[in-house]
Amino acid sequence: MESLNLLIVLVLAHFVCDFVLQSDRMAVEKIPGRDRTLHWSWWLASHAATHGLAVALLTGIPLLGALETLMHAILDWLKGRYRFTLAWDQSLHVLCKLIWVLLLIRI
Repeated sequence: MESLNLLIVLVLAHFVCDFVLQSDRMAVEKIPGRDRTLHWSWWLASHAATHGLAVALLTGIPLLGALETLMHAILDWLKGRYRFTLAWDQSLHVLCKLIWVLLLIRI
């Protein structure tokens, strides 16, 4: 039950980070070629770091937060490059949260 609760909280935090804390400008400019005010990599890194911080705070494991930052950045870059649908993108992000919980069960 504890693992299920953690998964639920991680997924809820993901949606807060992706839809509440991400500005419209960040959502557009984190995509290579669509950046206007800052280089796209700064937008992408700061957005991914928001997700990493949420995972680190909720799990108490900064290394897991760093992994989340990396994976979120990779998935968002791939989404921009290959034009994933929103459903596919969000499914991959939620899958990452499931992987983090499964890793924690093993530790």
